[in-house]
Amino acid sequence: MRTEQEMMDLILSVANTDDRIRGVVLAGSRADATVPKDCYQDYDIAFAVTDMKPFFNNPAWVEEQFGKPMVMQMPETMRGAENDGNFFYLMIFPDSVRIDLSFIFERVIDDGEPSIVLLDKDNGDGFFPPIIIDEKYWHIKPPTALDYYSCCNNFWWCLNNVAKGIMRDELPYVMSMINNANRSELHDMINWYIGTQHGFNLSTGKNGKYIKRFLSPELYSQYAATYAGSNYREIWKSVFVMCDMFHALALVVAEHFGFSYRQDEEDGIREYIRITKG
Repeated sequence: MRTEQEMMDLILSVANTDDRIRGVVLAGSRADATVPKDCYQDYDIAFAVTDMKPFFNNPAWVEEQFGKPMVMQMPETMRGAENDGNFFYLMIFPDSVRIDLSFIFERVIDDGEPSIVLLDKDNGDGFFPPIIIDEKYWHIKPPTALDYYSCCNNFWWCLNNVAKGIMRDELPYVMSMINNANRSELHDMINWYIGTQHGFNLSTGKNGKYIKRFLSPELYSQYAATYAGSNYREIWKSVFVMCDMFHALALVVAEHFGFSYRQDEEDGIREYIRITKG
């Protein structure tokens, strides 16, 4: 696998030898000093260009510069494309290096997102106004009372769909509800709980990938048990573990912020599950 220095040298060499490319921005985890470094990190690169046409849907040019990928995705050529005038090449190469390369007319990095200007041929005139990096960009956001109530209500409400889906033997629907609707709310509650224990000046990463660092071994073991296979008996078991975990964390978060936990909503859905399950 090519080293980070080799990749940066290649990226800048491509940009420096093409006058149509006016600047280069590195974003994502490689631009964030707080993210642990490893060989699996993508290179999120944006090339600012004066003319999009030569680079739009032109994988031959990309392959000429970077080599032929093992697999490539071009989101703008696929269904659901944003068609905002920019163009992306998502590529994995034979040495397992992944580059997410975008061609842009102007800086499209969200304000505060960790990003580094690697090259600016125009000295900031036009393409790259000052990039303000906010160290709190990825940090857990403390909930408002409405955030907290909505999370609790939706977590318990969506369990009625899980229960009905199991009784109807609708496995795809059941797993979708658990792992999209309910798990999303559980992750929010876990984040807020972590914030109450460790402060809110930290990030648990995309989809909670770092939560293991901040939960006790017992809590993380409980969280791991919220995942199940396709056996309905095991699914029910994982659902009840999820319910118990959500309940416990929600009470801690409520006490920390002075929120009210609506026990009656939890009791109602647990009774509905009892009746439905039989």
